[in-house]
Amino acid sequence: MATTDQLPNLDHGDYPGLFQAADAASLHQQRSYLRGVRFRLVLTVAAAVLAAFTLRIGGAGIDVFALGTALAFVGAMVIQLALVGSRPDQVWYEGRALAESVKTLTWRYAVAAQPFPAGDEQADVEFVKRIQAMHRDLPNVHLGPTTAPPISERMRELRAAPLAVRKEAYLTGRVLDQQDWYATKAVYHQQRARIYRTTMLVMEVVGVAGALAKATGVVDFDLAGIVAAMVSAVAAWTATRQHTATATAYVVASHELGVIRDLIDRDLDEQQWSAAVVDAESAISREHTMWHANRAH
Repeated sequence: MATTDQLPNLDHGDYPGLFQAADAASLHQQRSYLRGVRFRLVLTVAAAVLAAFTLRIGGAGIDVFALGTALAFVGAMVIQLALVGSRPDQVWYEGRALAESVKTLTWRYAVAAQPFPAGDEQADVEFVKRIQAMHRDLPNVHLGPTTAPPISERMRELRAAPLAVRKEAYLTGRVLDQQDWYATKAVYHQQRARIYRTTMLVMEVVGVAGALAKATGVVDFDLAGIVAAMVSAVAAWTATRQHTATATAYVVASHELGVIRDLIDRDLDEQQWSAAVVDAESAISREHTMWHANRAH
């Protein structure tokens, strides 16, 4: 059997140009959306902080902190309107759905699984038709230019390889790689969820202390109001990131792929192999479909 270094595996640059463009568009819009949400929440908290104090200057007695509060709210409103108008979150979700759909179809083609079984002379034509249809189904994903072909030489090389080589390449390059990704991301999101829960609990304790401090005259500004705004901002950010739900989904997906890996790593003929790959890709696609549905609502 070929070693890992000898396997005609698929790297990022070996995927179709549509995958690369959709992946880049999704990542760009994800960063734009999260940056916009983050700035809006920071401005909202800044408005609450400024509103807790008073500083009048000039003959007219203009309260500069109140003016700052107004400007912070205006900034938050502008960012919100920009997010609503450009909908980077929608492009993020749909771009990811398109990229992952092309990726799963690519692996089916490259390892000769349905709907591109070994020996199918129309596999190339059918593959191109299917990824073109995927793009038409998601017209909101504005893609950048690409010079990558729909079928790379590495894809053709892997498809032409013996079944044993295709199976080893799929196990290492797709199933194990995806399982490791899910497991790593699950731990990351679990840690983030725990950090934010602890942070909110600490803030709520501080809020209680701030309210009691104002009630007893220890402080003369609304510390509890500031803390309340901070707690709301953290809650809104965690709702945006959905750490707990995402971690749970990734844990389930990683375990499911572990079972599928065991089923694939057996002596299979071409027909059994094709069915096993379809099951594996269905499991991966199911997680991404659920992710897209949860994010879109």
